[in-house]
Amino acid sequence: MIAFIVRRVAQAVLVMFIISIVGFAIKHNVGDPVRMITGISVSEAEREELREEMGLKDPILTQYWRFLKNAAQGDLGTSYFYHKPATRVILEKAPATIELVFVSSLIIVFLSVPLGVFAAIYPKNWFSRLVMGGSIIGVSIPVFLTAIVLVYIFSVELGWMPSFGRGETVNIYGWESGLVTWDGIKHLILPAISLSSIMLPLFIRLIRSEMMEVLESEYIKFAWAKGLKPKRIWMIHAFKNTLLPVITVGGVQLGITIAFTILTETVFQWQGLGFLFMEAVERSDTSLLVAYLVFVGLVMVVVNTLVDIIYGWINPQVRITGVE
Repeated sequence: MIAFIVRRVAQAVLVMFIISIVGFAIKHNVGDPVRMITGISVSEAEREELREEMGLKDPILTQYWRFLKNAAQGDLGTSYFYHKPATRVILEKAPATIELVFVSSLIIVFLSVPLGVFAAIYPKNWFSRLVMGGSIIGVSIPVFLTAIVLVYIFSVELGWMPSFGRGETVNIYGWESGLVTWDGIKHLILPAISLSSIMLPLFIRLIRSEMMEVLESEYIKFAWAKGLKPKRIWMIHAFKNTLLPVITVGGVQLGITIAFTILTETVFQWQGLGFLFMEAVERSDTSLLVAYLVFVGLVMVVVNTLVDIIYGWINPQVRITGVE
């Protein structure tokens, strides 16, 4: 198990190294930081002198090594727009995105599990057919269209839900949370439903297909032959073994969901990382772009590594294969 963990951690470090190269390439080739921080009245000679002071004329390898050392210490540069460290700006916006992803993940889990299990146990039931048909439609509709439809129905026509912003938030030890106020929760409902619409149909279909495959296995047939109760066979023997691939896919999709918040946050003007990323693109704020890339990459790498380790701990066959 130790060798398996070491191997997965080494792979994670390698991936972060590649992400650092991409981040440095963006910072080095997109925009001119000197022009961003100086005014029109500054002469070209003064700009050249400033480039020399900032080390922008150093060899590429020297600049990359400096970037790598600073990134390891959490320094990814200063935002040209906010005039604050980019890492600090990212951490200030992260709670909004994390709460949005957390609530949408809860929606996915609490809906996909019962619907997927029911559709696997009763594949010919009318409700199962309705669920599977709806999942096909859900996969086909882009998230921004879902968001716009939700805003039109529940905000414009019915006036039940707010259409933009985070609402009232409370600072809890530096964490700006909207989950502890009713206004914050109301503002969170539509974005969370919109974001969950990306993965919910996929998870329903995944759970259904995996459980139907398990239900056809020999040990399930043996359990039926022993006369065990249907609920015990379905939930203890079948569903438990269905969870292994679902956990693996779920870990990967969690990081992807954070990246997908860009469209959702843009529609709902949700002041999180996705909305921040769009602002950084419009303003050519390369420090923020790099900080966003590194943060999302780090989250995906950490989550995937933890999922691999947990999966290897649950399933020894994966661990043995990984060592070999």
